[in-house]
Amino acid sequence: MTSLPRRHALFYPFHLCAPGTLEYLLEHYGSLHFRDYMALRLTPFMGTTAYQDRMGDEHPDLVSNGRIVQGYAVSGPLDDTAVAEIDRDFSDPAWRGLFHAGLQADRRFQRGLFDLTHAMRIGSTLVPGPAALLRLLEPQRATEVCTVGLVKHLARSSATLEDAYQFEYGLALVKTAAAQVYTFRLARAHGLVPVTDSKTHYRLLNHTMAREGIDLPNEYVVPSQSPAAP
Repeated sequence: MTSLPRRHALFYPFHLCAPGTLEYLLEHYGSLHFRDYMALRLTPFMGTTAYQDRMGDEHPDLVSNGRIVQGYAVSGPLDDTAVAEIDRDFSDPAWRGLFHAGLQADRRFQRGLFDLTHAMRIGSTLVPGPAALLRLLEPQRATEVCTVGLVKHLARSSATLEDAYQFEYGLALVKTAAAQVYTFRLARAHGLVPVTDSKTHYRLLNHTMAREGIDLPNEYVVPSQSPAAP
């Protein structure tokens, strides 16, 4: 009988993966670890909504035999250490450039941050998805000063439509960088290999690790190995 691979993977940045990705990872790793949906709490009155679905819901046998491990909580307010790590990404022009380029050219990365299939609510204004995207992709957004504190401030009050666009872009930055923080923490705490099928997230994580001197494996499942990935 063939023994299972001895390495164990942490899938990032999402709480679910596509069937093709799951099949490939099960062939190459002894177990796959999944975080729960990340619902961030920016202020006492504002945060993102959590979904209760888990990867193991459709694969209870893989949970029972230990091939899928889930239940890592990553929701709630960001602690001071996480805020400092996120702000370092925000102040890094190269990281910001990778983020903005991904938003422009990587449709999957874009869809993971904004639902542009219908009208999008920007502040109190309902804006058609394509029009909202054009504003969000304006080149100056890649270089505008952004901090977690500023996004929290904008969450409390977006006085103008431009403030509302700045908040939406900043929230997307926060979600992306916060997911990185939790990837580092979970991988280190449990001895896991971070693995993704999202090219932009892979590039962003690699860049942060190089800048911070973080010695951690980071692996990308190429599309040909994950044909069912959305």
